[in-house]
Amino acid sequence: MKDLPFIIRAPNPVSAATWISENHPLLETQLDHSGAVLLRNFASNAIEHFREVVHLLCDGGLKYVYRSTPRTDLGDGLYTATEYPAGLSIPFHNENAFQREWPLLLLFFCMQPAEDGEGQTPLADTLKVTSRIDPAIRKAFSAKHVMYIRNYRPDIDLPWQTVFQTDSKQAVEAFCAEREIEYEWTPAGNLRTRQVCQSFASNPRTGDSVWFNQAHLFHPSSLTPATREAMEELLDINDFPRNATYGDGSPLEESALAGIRQAFEQESTQFHWEEGDILILDNMRVSHARTPFRGQRRVLTAMGRPFRPEYHPPV
Repeated sequence: MKDLPFIIRAPNPVSAATWISENHPLLETQLDHSGAVLLRNFASNAIEHFREVVHLLCDGGLKYVYRSTPRTDLGDGLYTATEYPAGLSIPFHNENAFQREWPLLLLFFCMQPAEDGEGQTPLADTLKVTSRIDPAIRKAFSAKHVMYIRNYRPDIDLPWQTVFQTDSKQAVEAFCAEREIEYEWTPAGNLRTRQVCQSFASNPRTGDSVWFNQAHLFHPSSLTPATREAMEELLDINDFPRNATYGDGSPLEESALAGIRQAFEQESTQFHWEEGDILILDNMRVSHARTPFRGQRRVLTAMGRPFRPEYHPPV
């Protein structure tokens, strides 16, 4: 049964931070059980109260460096949710699964829901998604892992200064060297990186091995047909803003990627945002997405509990 998220409604007029302070073990137990908890109808929907929750659960939010989407930094580890146009959907993913380090905890705060219940944040149990993916696909990814190729340009996607949150090439090079990210500077002064990362990862909260990568997001097959066609007319595949291959550089089968997307959709469950909602996710247990919307929508996010397991390259 698709029962995400588990909803906790305020028992009396109390702030979410106060309730968490008094019921922290209960919250953690429920996170272990379902992976997604929605706090609803608590006393205040002010951003300051969300900061208190982030401080309590995350010891302050993590910095969003080596980012893949545009966001606005609101300070103290708070960011806007991905600022893609309202008419676009965002596919299912686990936050920062295209890296070798990621947050274990992900928080969302709804300041303003979109019109007519649009702009939802669909959820999917990642363990169930994993079991739905064809065993042959799982075997291929497990053996080869995933390589992410990124080209950072100011005219397409994100420039490297935004991604790495610095204007210093030396700082970028140091960041990449520490994380085994291959990099090269193009004659035009742009940056290209390659990194091989895991296809599966073990959740330290549960011990479960789950599908944990963003191959289906980075691959050009994630683009709309019109966008992909236009990009192929303008750029060589090696110059695409982002791409994904197997870890040995061999191409990913588009039929496999379609099967992966289908597995996420088969486990998709949705809820309608209400003003003041706080959604708390186990980032490895539950993946998330975004549906299109009209008008205004304001959802904030924060990340906590950094996790950097030892990486074992494919044999």
